[in-house]
Amino acid sequence: MTPYQIQGPARQCAATGRELRPGERIYSVLLEEAGQFVRKDYAADAWPGPPANSAAYWCGRIPASGAARRPTINEEWLIDCFTHLSEATEPAQRNFRYVVALLLMRRKRLKFDDVKLVDGEEYLLLRDARTGARYEVLDPRLNEAEANAVQEEVFRVLGWA
Repeated sequence: MTPYQIQGPARQCAATGRELRPGERIYSVLLEEAGQFVRKDYAADAWPGPPANSAAYWCGRIPASGAARRPTINEEWLIDCFTHLSEATEPAQRNFRYVVALLLMRRKRLKFDDVKLVDGEEYLLLRDARTGARYEVLDPRLNEAEANAVQEEVFRVLGWA
């Protein structure tokens, strides 16, 4: 277990407790609870809307049993999650934001502009290719194992793993 442990997609509605069926439309939300990320999935007819403490939410479908899942990337969800975590102070949240920034850079949504050094800490200076918004992202200097662990958690939250 890593400190970034987030459960993957559930097959049970968080509001009603009923089983979510393959192909059914769902809403998923990423919440901050006691300094940890928690994912909850809701049947479309039981979706109460995003809670005030949500980091992000998105709509999807429960995959068919045994069907090969094709990952889809919702850049707007990633940008929402990324911007929501801009004031994060917890190391796990900062690491999560950094990996999301790298994913958005890989997708060419965020562009690298420069690096800024502040009190011995490195910050990536990034720009949103669509909106022009500018961001500073702390480089937590993750080693390869730590980066892989955070990436796995991001992928699990997205339902890719």
